[in-house]
Amino acid sequence: MMASFFDQFASPSFLGIPLIAIAIALPWLLFPTPPSRWINNRLITLQTWFINRFTNQLMMPLNVGGHKWALLLASLMVFLITINMLGLLPYTFTPTTQLSLNMGFAVPLWLATVIIGMRNQPTVALGHLLPEGTPIPLIPVLIIIETISLFIRPLALGVRLTANLTAGHLLIQLIATAVFVLLPMMPTVAILTATVLFLLTLLEVAVAMIQAYVFVLLLSLYLQENV
Repeated sequence: MMASFFDQFASPSFLGIPLIAIAIALPWLLFPTPPSRWINNRLITLQTWFINRFTNQLMMPLNVGGHKWALLLASLMVFLITINMLGLLPYTFTPTTQLSLNMGFAVPLWLATVIIGMRNQPTVALGHLLPEGTPIPLIPVLIIIETISLFIRPLALGVRLTANLTAGHLLIQLIATAVFVLLPMMPTVAILTATVLFLLTLLEVAVAMIQAYVFVLLLSLYLQENV
């Protein structure tokens, strides 16, 4: 029974061919390509407004050197939101429930921020490992703790996104199963449970968007420390 609940998180395949690549590439086909005209339709106007507002808010705390990451972070935000939202549809697969995919996003981007900090301002980057005014006996311990916390950052990014989406999808499936089981026996309780399921689905839509935003926001904060 429990194995069937977790089957939804298994990477799909057809004739032995993994379909996760299609699940990752398909969302980009859903976005309209802006034409060369000044007058656009409402969908493209709304899309452009959203991306501009998000980019301005994300890049405001960063200096000019960090603005080079605007296109990358905005694209990652749109990509994660699209994948998370499409994963809520029936008979679909959410690639971001796979820890390997999320770590594939988190580790290279986190490592890039660390390398930029070590290259541009090595003294400031290394200074984060030892807070100012630390007593001399605590210096070795604090350096070890701060180093461990530095290397835990990409793991926290990937695990947070994976855990939130996995928990939400699993809870939706559990409540949906309860609705089908209770419907023949207790219709009133089944209707109340279906109402809870509907509200939970709305909450999961918000979680899908918020988790994508948190993922990119934390990356921008790591970048802010190193530029």
